[in-house]
Amino acid sequence: MIGFKSLLLCITLLMTPVISLGQIEWMSMNEALAAQKVTPKKIFMDVYTDWCGPCKLLDRNTFTNKRLIRYMKKHYYAVKFDGEGTEAITYKDFTYTNPNHQPERKGRNSQHFFADALRINAYPSLVFFDETGELIQALPGYKTAQELELFLKLVASDDYKNVLTEEAWARYQDEFKSTF
Repeated sequence: MIGFKSLLLCITLLMTPVISLGQIEWMSMNEALAAQKVTPKKIFMDVYTDWCGPCKLLDRNTFTNKRLIRYMKKHYYAVKFDGEGTEAITYKDFTYTNPNHQPERKGRNSQHFFADALRINAYPSLVFFDETGELIQALPGYKTAQELELFLKLVASDDYKNVLTEEAWARYQDEFKSTF
């Protein structure tokens, strides 16, 4: 027979949500760059804005895919970055800010200098950095989990270094087998 305290413990454990297993563990760019110095890993950055509808769809539809979440945790530091926000980002010995941000403004705001440096011209944009923080590529637009999988695996495996022509890209896409 189970005791009262043991029963309470079991109920408590069953009712406690396991947050880290079902979500991407987002961090800031500064945190990801610091983490790379301890444990090198590529960085995946979701550049969003508060007013962007497709950005919200990424959060709701793409970034909830369980296989994508597992893959992301294993291979990337995941960064959420508001392309019109005010976070100070120190990248390559320069601190990027958004001094023209107007907090009272609704909808579009001034673009963060870091988003400008990355040549972001659409939201959402998905940006990849290598293990040393060097920019690899930015992809504009909404992607499903299956569409994003192609790029996540291309970058994580370093295959992007060998896919240098349109023909190689077409072949890579044709041979790619989705598991998400």
